[in-house]
Amino acid sequence: MSGNMNLTLNVWRQKNVADKGRFVTYKADDISPDMSFLEMLDVVNERLVKKGEDPIHFDHDCREGICGMCSLYINGRPHGPKRGITTCQLHMRSFHDGETITIEPWRAEAFPVIKDLATDRTAFDRIQEAGGFVSVNTGGIPDANEIPIPKVIADEAFNSATCIQCGACVAACKNASAALFVSAKISQLALLPQGQPERYRRVQAMVAQMDAEGFGSCTNTGACEIECPKGISLTNINRMRRDYFTAKFFKEEEIN
Repeated sequence: MSGNMNLTLNVWRQKNVADKGRFVTYKADDISPDMSFLEMLDVVNERLVKKGEDPIHFDHDCREGICGMCSLYINGRPHGPKRGITTCQLHMRSFHDGETITIEPWRAEAFPVIKDLATDRTAFDRIQEAGGFVSVNTGGIPDANEIPIPKVIADEAFNSATCIQCGACVAACKNASAALFVSAKISQLALLPQGQPERYRRVQAMVAQMDAEGFGSCTNTGACEIECPKGISLTNINRMRRDYFTAKFFKEEEIN
């Protein structure tokens, strides 16, 4: 025996955003348990191409758990059954010989399907563009070690900054909320001295853009934190809400 697996894949196929879409069943035979999930899909696609069929479209890039492109909903969970990893870090040994695996795209109004498993997540980019930056003119740039930042604060800011913008939080949320992503991008600047001058204008702009993109409301179920491959904490959402409501007490000219 080779030790390889024979699997059944139920894959969502959809030509474009206007297409209704449907599940199509494929056999994935002789799959090594040491393959990554994306390598398994590569093998399936090679076989489809050889048969003259359209390959399964899915997002991927670095395949090292860094870029956040591999946005697959596997057996009812973003990035699959393991916690703290992206789809490209998921190996086939996490499944069993003879198992049926259901693969879907992120399901959210704000993430329209481009084709099959690939979705348009540029809504995240527009939220980031709305205020996820520092634009204050400070003159000459001081050395980093000249601005004292307590280690606990620096660590928390860094942890927030590890968000890779994959969208698993949206896919996991019953309301398709982007609160965890947005709050992480707000927190990574709100915690640092450089982010203070625009702190309240930033939170208002980014929350407004999040709402304009059609993401749902956060109801604190915590699924986003559980499924986030980088373990982004719900405390970021608390900070975002606190800053958002604090901004209401400032005069418009004080914010701008």
